[in-house]
Amino acid sequence: MRAEPARRSAAAAAVTCRRARGAAAAGDMDWKRSLRDRLAARRAPKKSEQELKDEEMELFTKYYMEWKGGRKSVNTSYTNIPRFYYRLPAEDEVLLQKLREESRAVFLQRKSRELLDNEELQNLWFLLDKHQTSPMIGEEAMINYENFLKVGEKAGPKCKQFFTAKIFAKLLHNDPYGRISIMQFFNYVMRKVWLHQTRIGLSLYDVAGQGYLRESDLENYILELIPTLPQLDGLEKSFYSFYVCTAVRKFFFFLDPLRTGKIKIQDILACSFLDDLLELRDEELSKESQETNWFSAPSALRVYGQYLNLDKDHNGMLSKEELSRYGTGTLTNIFLDRVFQECLTYDGEMDYKTYLDFVLALENRKEPAALQYIFKLLDIENKGYLNVFSLNYFFRCLGTIKQFRVEWTFGGHLLPPSAQSRASFVVRSCCSGPCLREFWLSQGGRLYGLFGQGYSGTNENPWTRTSFFSGCQG
Repeated sequence: MRAEPARRSAAAAAVTCRRARGAAAAGDMDWKRSLRDRLAARRAPKKSEQELKDEEMELFTKYYMEWKGGRKSVNTSYTNIPRFYYRLPAEDEVLLQKLREESRAVFLQRKSRELLDNEELQNLWFLLDKHQTSPMIGEEAMINYENFLKVGEKAGPKCKQFFTAKIFAKLLHNDPYGRISIMQFFNYVMRKVWLHQTRIGLSLYDVAGQGYLRESDLENYILELIPTLPQLDGLEKSFYSFYVCTAVRKFFFFLDPLRTGKIKIQDILACSFLDDLLELRDEELSKESQETNWFSAPSALRVYGQYLNLDKDHNGMLSKEELSRYGTGTLTNIFLDRVFQECLTYDGEMDYKTYLDFVLALENRKEPAALQYIFKLLDIENKGYLNVFSLNYFFRCLGTIKQFRVEWTFGGHLLPPSAQSRASFVVRSCCSGPCLREFWLSQGGRLYGLFGQGYSGTNENPWTRTSFFSGCQG
């Protein structure tokens, strides 16, 4: 019986020994396999740089998706470039054009309904007046931020956009109690509503739907606006086309410097021309205001009357000889030559539109668009700057006029007697190099009086009245 446990112990020891030898052999096999793989990897060709980058990107994507929780996006549109261009319908695609027009009309109607009407504006004023914060500054009612927010809650969803901390801070000035003027805020709201209404009104004439108006679009807008302007009630209907041309020309002369034939609606809203035009709604507009307003009936009749008076042969066009009698009849021949060389003419004569550009340039000499117009006339070599040769070209013409054979002064200095010396002196006085376009746009209008109008009809020397530095007009 004692021999049986001994045999069992010996058998167990033998099994353990065999297992140990098997484990050792398996370990040797793992090492051998690892060494073989290592040697095989060394003998394998190296991966290219692009393959390594691809492998790196693959691993990055794998680990990134695991980090994000292993969720895969159901929508795979991110792998494609989204569509960002939609072509306009062609002329023969009538159905698409109608669809586009209807969708734009619906969009503008929706935007129009979002604006405050007269009743809602009146209700807003009552709420502001009811929540004013004492003490008043003189007769001006004020409101603090707390009451400002209360009014915003009661005014309705349409007014929510106006009751923000940003707008309150814009209107906050030096009030010791941290309040804003109720009148200033209400005027701000009124102005915003008017701008949106006007933009929607202009957009109705935007046939292309691209945010700009062509000349024909703006003509239609002003033509339909005439009956709503009491100050134009006296105009005869036969004159409407000439009035519209006169009004539209100012917009395009100043807002379309590159002559692309279209103006952004945003530019029309940003300038003051539309305010001047809509000012004619005031039935009690003073005579002085009408005379200074380009869009008034007296102004339009004055400009058109001048054009008819200059047109001696009554062919509806102006020749160089006819234009020479413009104003006081003191335009130099060289200047007139340059006008007809640079401006659009028909068989050597200018039409009413070209004449309007000419008048706008001469009556607004300090404006960049007018200075650019005049600069183009004086830059006879089309170099983009005025040099001694260009100035001398005009000086020689002035020197041949008997009334100008006097002493010439410029900026308080006596100029040399010869035309070329005078030109060199002016260039050196204006700037250290050529008279560049940028310098001309800031200073050049002060020289135009000499080159364009050689003689003012008096014995006064225009050089003593014209200076780059004093800003006096010649």
